[in-house]
Amino acid sequence: QNPQNWPDSWKLLIGFQICILNFSVYIGSSVYISGAGDIMKDFGVSQTVATLGLSLYTVGYGIGPMLWSPLSEFPKLGRNGIYVYTLLAFVLLQLPTGFATNMPMFLIFRFLTGFCGSPSLSTGGATLMDVYDPARVLYGICIYSSFGVLGPVFGPIIGGFVAPAKGWRWTIWVFTWLDACVLLMLFFLLPETSAANILLKRAKRLRKATGDKRLRSQSEIDAAHHTLRDDLVILSRAFTLAFSEPIVFFMDLYTALLYGVLFLWFESFPLVFGGIYGFDSGAQGLVFLGIFVGAIITVPLFLLWVRYRITPRLTDPSFKPEMLLPPMFLGAAALPICLFWYGWSAKESIHWIMPIIGSSFFTVGVVTLFNPVFNYLGMGYPAYPASIFAGNALFRASFGASFPLFAPALFHRLGIGPGNSLLGGIAICFVPIPFIFHYYGERIRHMSKNARHDI
Repeated sequence: QNPQNWPDSWKLLIGFQICILNFSVYIGSSVYISGAGDIMKDFGVSQTVATLGLSLYTVGYGIGPMLWSPLSEFPKLGRNGIYVYTLLAFVLLQLPTGFATNMPMFLIFRFLTGFCGSPSLSTGGATLMDVYDPARVLYGICIYSSFGVLGPVFGPIIGGFVAPAKGWRWTIWVFTWLDACVLLMLFFLLPETSAANILLKRAKRLRKATGDKRLRSQSEIDAAHHTLRDDLVILSRAFTLAFSEPIVFFMDLYTALLYGVLFLWFESFPLVFGGIYGFDSGAQGLVFLGIFVGAIITVPLFLLWVRYRITPRLTDPSFKPEMLLPPMFLGAAALPICLFWYGWSAKESIHWIMPIIGSSFFTVGVVTLFNPVFNYLGMGYPAYPASIFAGNALFRASFGASFPLFAPALFHRLGIGPGNSLLGGIAICFVPIPFIFHYYGERIRHMSKNARHDI
């Protein structure tokens, strides 16, 4: 019954469900962008207020993991119940969202749906660590995080065709149906993967079968001495780790920048491909395929690097988590290259394919920054993976929610080229972070009481 010993086919099914869940919740953020214009007309609000529909959803799934992820580490609760019940609430809350009669009602339920849909965005990585050994979890987290990127990418593609044909409410119904199907799949096919929860249930069954009250799991023995203060410490763990651990804080900050730029950057696509090149709404959605093509090229190359450079060294006594970070050197350069290329090639005198090619470099940055960070944090803090990933989700959501709010002012006042150059300059300021932690991360880890010290 140990999840680490389950058949590969069973593990693959679990991984598939977690990836699809991640995709289906993330798509709910960006698919909204295509219907923002209709919302402005229906409710008579400004562009900034309409953008709050994206921002509050993002805030919701940033705050949610700070509660749900520590709860999933309670042996009595486990992970499965958190996934199923929160996703059920997520699907049901789409009804008042899609039938909203005014903007305040719409915004409140957008926040609540984001909050309830959030467990997959952080706890999913912990589920993969439950079932896979350290060598294969590197592949799993890469594929899992790639699905998290594909959600925001495919959202505008789908919304670009749905919103003009059916209106903004149908952008809600499309991913609601998707999540309802995912909910049924999880209910029937997703097993509990928390080892502590499995052992606790086994101890209860044995006590009932034998009548021997001495049979207890380790988590029950530990919980016998727990106080309310201990439970509150567990619930606040995601906050404390995010803000008290230098490695966690700066890695979270870097991925948050990437995520914030992604959502802010999406706001410039209608200005470039609609305003400059005259694309209709459907074609504007299709330009996001440049980012998808970048993922098709980059993800396999990253997995090959893991296969030949990392996996053989995992059993080496000299292996350090910092050895996972070199791909970040490439990602740190790819992000500003993307922003400068995209920004300054978006001109009527230059063919539209050039900014699309430039946008593909964004995926290089996403894949080679996100994946090493997730794997590094998971390996450096293996005792608290759900809480670690929850803190990362909070940082990413905070930036993803706030950046789009000043996108109109940024691009209208500075222009596409200078606006992207400003973002590229900020990205350059973050370039030293992976180099610092690659060379000094081990020393910093060993100064922490929460990080791993044995390697």
